[in-house]
Amino acid sequence: MESIPSPDQDLTPQDEAEALISQLEEDRAWLLEQIDRGHWQHFRLDLAALERELGQLLQRASERCNAG
Repeated sequence: MESIPSPDQDLTPQDEAEALISQLEEDRAWLLEQIDRGHWQHFRLDLAALERELGQLLQRASERCNAG
């Protein structure tokens, strides 16, 4: 997983938002992979719902970031 750039790299708020969205997308993909591999069976339905909601949130955030 990639790390979020440090604040001392003089990134614009737009760049910081895009980097954060990208990191969260990677984390979401990792979560989905773990669910698909059968990890955390007791929490599978809740985690799958969380993953879907996170995907929707990141999509809206990305759209707003690109529009703004």
